[in-house]
Amino acid sequence: MNFLASSKHSRRVATRLLAVAALCIASGAHAQQAAVPKTLRLIVAYPAGGVSDVIARALGDRLAAQMGTTVIVDNRAGASGAIGMDAVAKAVPDGATLGFSAISPLVLSPHLGKLPFDPLKDVAPVASVMYSPVLLIATPASKAKDFRALIDDAKAHPGAVRWATSGSASLGHIVLEQLHAAAGVDITHVPYKGGGQQLNDAIGGQFEILSTNASPTLSSHIQSGKLRPLAVGAPARLESLPQVPTLGELGYKAANINSVFGVFAPAATPPALVARYNAEINKALASPELRAKLTATDNVPTGGTPAAFAKEIASEFESNGRIVKAAGIKAD
Repeated sequence: MNFLASSKHSRRVATRLLAVAALCIASGAHAQQAAVPKTLRLIVAYPAGGVSDVIARALGDRLAAQMGTTVIVDNRAGASGAIGMDAVAKAVPDGATLGFSAISPLVLSPHLGKLPFDPLKDVAPVASVMYSPVLLIATPASKAKDFRALIDDAKAHPGAVRWATSGSASLGHIVLEQLHAAAGVDITHVPYKGGGQQLNDAIGGQFEILSTNASPTLSSHIQSGKLRPLAVGAPARLESLPQVPTLGELGYKAANINSVFGVFAPAATPPALVARYNAEINKALASPELRAKLTATDNVPTGGTPAAFAKEIASEFESNGRIVKAAGIKAD
């Protein structure tokens, strides 16, 4: 099946996700009674050692302590999270397997071609865990002191401002395309293959602007003055950078997007177990230990019901479909 964007497909995504969430709500009264397996496998859709992996392992530790079970982290990185989500989708739906991933394999990847799983039928949202803000960073090659100066420079010199992202069809690329449309500017996209080299090149001034997720390494370069934050894609300003406005504050609400991460289960997992896991994840997110781990990396805890998470996913699916089609974005 080719998961190309269409309004009919978008409605099917929303209907299916909300139906799964409704089943979880109906079973909520039995959530605390649902017995969890003695061993729980948590598939993480990213490499070991990265920020997402660190947060997933901290969450796994909290869940193990709360439920009296063993949590084994299984890293399945690649294809922007699609490999890990495919493993979740194809796992036995007995409650012994969960997955930790950004929502992009469900809301962005389907608009770029075929997937080895069906995001409509094979995966159930369990709980939103965090959002990871997208920082827009000026490098030594840019003279812009703030975001408005950047836009003015781009208007005065079409195509001269170079904007680096982690790749075509990445979240940073989506932010750029939204700004292209909203501000009417011509900015040159510089796609990289991942995030490591682009940060080194940013410090070296190989381009003017970098859009990337928050990380301890990035924070250290900002604190040293090597890189300058101009704006952030987030619902609110970051505690660590209170002087940096959100893109929404600057008048670019459509570009004010960020990476949302959560926990997922195989779609046929018993609803009572999904509800139990949702309750346990919300409890974990309320713990001072896990919240400290999140805020230390500029990630913001979220939480909430499966229904709210499913609704957010459905909304992002439709939004990304429109952007990908309008901008003619293609996968690498």
